[in-house]
Amino acid sequence: MIHILSKGNSVFNKFIAQIRDREVQRDSMRFRRNLERIGEVMSYEISRSLNYKTHVVETPLGEASIELISDKIVLATILRAGLPLHQGFLNYFDDAESAFVSAYRKSSKDGSFKVKVEYISNCNLEGKTLILVDPMLATGTSLVLAYEALIAKGGEPEHTHIASVIASEQGVDYVTRHLPSRKTTLWLGAVDAELTSRSYIVPGIGDAGDLAFGEK
Repeated sequence: MIHILSKGNSVFNKFIAQIRDREVQRDSMRFRRNLERIGEVMSYEISRSLNYKTHVVETPLGEASIELISDKIVLATILRAGLPLHQGFLNYFDDAESAFVSAYRKSSKDGSFKVKVEYISNCNLEGKTLILVDPMLATGTSLVLAYEALIAKGGEPEHTHIASVIASEQGVDYVTRHLPSRKTTLWLGAVDAELTSRSYIVPGIGDAGDLAFGEK
């Protein structure tokens, strides 16, 4: 299942507009904060699809029953661009475990590149709900490799939620073909049609990592 949040009218679209705006992008702190706010909105939307269990809370005057999330959540992020988005998710899923994957493009002289996974910090994923966050879903290669590295070390989760701020149509197609369809849900801020020869999304936002933390 694929959810594109910008298709509905809400304050979420303000955050998408600002991370795209080249003038607003000059303020790296604001760019990071907007990614964080997008993560918070996505967390709320994803939370509506999770499993819940009734809990009883003791108040100063009695007891109150309330439905709380019963899923065991693991938040996984692709470094480095995913860190502000990850923090937004942690603000809401504050009791979640975390995992981190370092993936990078290894370029060749002819301009082509291969995505390499260099580092992974992971916990057990068996029977848990994995939320894999990455601001940009361009070709989809790095996200699929990150997912494969996570399950190779941590086992297979009960369900996986993919959260990306800006995606390309090609990336969405690649991910849906390479991840388990019945156990995967995509949550996207917006989907753009075009990729450049260097696999940057158009109109996109540019390089999310550079905008958040400075040029490499």
